[in-house]
Amino acid sequence: MTMTVHVDIVSAEKEIFSGLAEMIFAPAELGEIGITPRHAPLITRLNPGEVRIKVSNTESYPFFISGGLLEIQPHIVTILADTAIRAKDIDEAAAIQAKAKAEEVLANKTSRVDYASAEKQLHQAIMQLRTLDRFRKRGS
Repeated sequence: MTMTVHVDIVSAEKEIFSGLAEMIFAPAELGEIGITPRHAPLITRLNPGEVRIKVSNTESYPFFISGGLLEIQPHIVTILADTAIRAKDIDEAAAIQAKAKAEEVLANKTSRVDYASAEKQLHQAIMQLRTLDRFRKRGS
């Protein structure tokens, strides 16, 4: 029998996923982390990117998160995300538009802009598009 761990992904709006998984992959602050059942306890910040929940050898669920916190306990993993979207629900046109707008703001050196905010928006749009691309390539 395969060991599993309970996973909850929660955003400010709603619970996105709750269920058992064999493995979880998440974009931790210092790099991607792989989490298996009975992982050592850990709390870390998450970067924008893809969270992938592997429920079996043939089934996994990808999500985009815009950042947040990850708490690991031996039998439960909780991801508290600022924003979380199932990869299949990502609006590609909106992500492309957000990316273009952020690039335009960053290119405009003459106006007073919040470069940190524009860079954050650009990074999130790029990570949304990357998550969607990976989802399509896996054929999920």
